[in-house]
Amino acid sequence: MWRKRAVGWLIVSFIVICFLMGRLIQLQLVSTEHFTGRKINLLEASVRQRSQEMIIDAGRGDFLDRNGNPMTFENKSVLILFPFLTRMDWDIKKVSEITGASEYSLRHSIENAKEPFAFGSPEPIQLSFDQMKKINDLKIPGVFAVEKKYSRSEKPASQLIGITGQNQSVLKERYPDKDLSSDTMIGITGMEKSFDEFLLPEGASKLVYHVDGTGGPLFGINVKYVEPANPFYPVNIRTTLDYDLQMMAEKLADQHGIKKGGIILLDIETSSILAMVSRPSLNKSNPFEEKSKGTVNHMIKQQIMGSVFKTVVAAAAIDHGLDDPKLQFDCSRKINGEPDLKYQHGMLNFDESFARSCNNTFASIAKELKDINPNLLEQYADKLSLIGPVSWEGDIYHFSDFKQLQDEEKGRVFLSEDAKKDSNFAGLTGIGQHEVRATPLAVANMMATIARGGDKEMVRVASEIEYKNSTSLIEFKKQKLQGEIIAPFTAMKLQRLLREVVINEEGTGRWFKELPYEVAGKSGTAETGIMADGKQLHNKWFAGYFPYKNPKYALVTVNLEVTEDTGGVNPLFADIVKEVYNINHKQETAPLGSADQ
Repeated sequence: MWRKRAVGWLIVSFIVICFLMGRLIQLQLVSTEHFTGRKINLLEASVRQRSQEMIIDAGRGDFLDRNGNPMTFENKSVLILFPFLTRMDWDIKKVSEITGASEYSLRHSIENAKEPFAFGSPEPIQLSFDQMKKINDLKIPGVFAVEKKYSRSEKPASQLIGITGQNQSVLKERYPDKDLSSDTMIGITGMEKSFDEFLLPEGASKLVYHVDGTGGPLFGINVKYVEPANPFYPVNIRTTLDYDLQMMAEKLADQHGIKKGGIILLDIETSSILAMVSRPSLNKSNPFEEKSKGTVNHMIKQQIMGSVFKTVVAAAAIDHGLDDPKLQFDCSRKINGEPDLKYQHGMLNFDESFARSCNNTFASIAKELKDINPNLLEQYADKLSLIGPVSWEGDIYHFSDFKQLQDEEKGRVFLSEDAKKDSNFAGLTGIGQHEVRATPLAVANMMATIARGGDKEMVRVASEIEYKNSTSLIEFKKQKLQGEIIAPFTAMKLQRLLREVVINEEGTGRWFKELPYEVAGKSGTAETGIMADGKQLHNKWFAGYFPYKNPKYALVTVNLEVTEDTGGVNPLFADIVKEVYNINHKQETAPLGSADQ
């Protein structure tokens, strides 16, 4: 009996040992990088458990402005201290003298540390180049002066550039063939998402030392500097944004109380975005909070545009002989023929109607255009690049149809063929209501297209992708938008009409007469929804370009879903023009070499 029991126990023991051996083989040899359904990397976890490290640069690529200035990060020269200094006799007095920090604060910070840290965190003290050299010349193990990359506390163009995060399921879905760590940061929104594959890290730059079970050094006190093997990575995205102009636009948007809406400033010659602001602002602590919706970039989302669309109607009218100055329109009446108690402009011709934004004129012209060809309004909206998308796209590297702004929406004029043929709908469409929608980016590009004489181009937000050493990997060259364009004569007539909006004594842009740059443009006030108290909500626009005689900038300001007596954007538009002038004037008059001082 006892022999049977002994054999039984031996069999059970053998099975258990085999199971444990199998498990050990799985852990040590088979599933070291993909353990369990969560794909845990046991090698990485083991290294983390036996070492402490200070990340100097996480290795993900970054964004630069058009002059090469960092947009999303800043490098700080800081003092790095390791916890094992508590076990050493080191020259704390000398470090104190060089940095200006007291011996007590240095010693106290190390005694409470469990991992390496930048002294003075969360706002570390910053060292000069001379201080860094003196610190490193001491050659004290565990004391280093390095340049560490920090994320900017205030990131400009936050919705445009976007945010990153950790998401294992998205990571695996997006890059099924790449061997990436589970904690790899990926782009979630904006340009971070569009350019994500280029920005993925090759590895972090870090200071590492190995520890025993008590946290003490495992192999002496040697700290190793580890960096990716490829000297060309990470790459950076050189945007077309101008840091000074971007920060100026952000500041003015907030000063003028834009709660929902924003600003777009384009360089007409290069067809590039110089500044883009969207409000509400991004909630840094909880970016996807449903209430704030701060991750949404309203500048690339379709909006009701109101009278700005009269620019399209005007272009079609010019080409089809409906702009005869002898024709008169009753601008004391609404589009349905009833008396307009608010606007009593009397009889106006085509040019005067555009300057004063007479609804009855453009509703009537839209109906006539519908009778000529129901597709005309859509055709001219396309000729003026209004119904998009308008951002840069094309084939690069091993990407086909790469889009710089993946989340950009298209515009539209009608939703159905029947609506095109309906006179009432045509009239509403002529004043930018009914189903007319366009993104503020497309509106800005329409103004740039007119200013260029009718040439329509893709809008760039990135000019190139650069290697770590600043040499070019990929260049995003200017590209034409496909499709028909307006004639140069039509563009010239539109330019005059847009200028008349400003110089006409009764024009809707007369507020811009005294600006340092001559402005041409068009206002718009579109009816949107109704508030709970019955008040009508509006989208308020001013879109234009400047200087009029030598166009350099296209500018759109828009305030969304505001009441009739609030939220005007004319003062905001005017202040931006003034600040652009001031910035340019300051640069032109700056002493030679002052940028290096």
